Amino acid sequence: MEPLTEAQQQLYDWLVDYIRDHQHAPSIRQMMTAMNLKSPAPVQSRLEHLRNKGYIGWTEGQARTIRILNSHPQGIPIRGAIAATSLVETFPDVEVEYLDLSNLLLKPSHFALKVRGHSMIDALIDDGDIVILQPVNDARTIKNDTIVAAHHQGKATLKYFERKGSKVILKPGNPNRELYPITEVPASEVEVQGVLVGVWRGYGKL
Repeated sequence: MEPLTEAQQQLYDWLVDYIRDHQHAPSIRQMMTAMNLKSPAPVQSRLEHLRNKGYIGWTEGQARTIRILNSHPQGIPIRGAIAATSLVETFPDVEVEYLDLSNLLLKPSHFALKVRGHSMIDALIDDGDIVILQPVNDARTIKNDTIVAAHHQGKATLKYFERKGSKVILKPGNPNRELYPITEVPASEVEVQGVLVGVWRGYGKL
């Protein structure tokens, strides 16, 4: 497709993100605000160029009809499957799916903690990993066996969460009960900081 000017690219990138996040097109006024413009004319001009160059579909005068055409997939290409047992035939070099991490990593409410220790090793969470968590407003909404970051008696821990009546059970993902015992305490003594939504493990740079 014909390349875009800097101003056109700025609007196009913003439209791609907005429509992906909201599942509908923005208004002209929203585009004016995002592009820091005081008149609708420059926005309409950019939209016309984007349409003429094949980047968007748009019925002139109806901003809500904007749709992205031939958008590039977001994220990392998933090129197939790989066995973790014995050697198998390699995957074909064909990009079919994409792993989009933007929704996970860019939500303002998400936060990360660095793991210390091996109590969740059976959950494939090891010492030095980064866990990504979503805050919770009400611990009563948490499903049993959800992995959470919880505070108890001034200490923070990453454990499986289980509610049992007025009690909360914090269970490690490690069978060594001598080193990693199960903790059962009154629910009123536990503050859940967040529930696990992702794990990041870095292996250094090539």
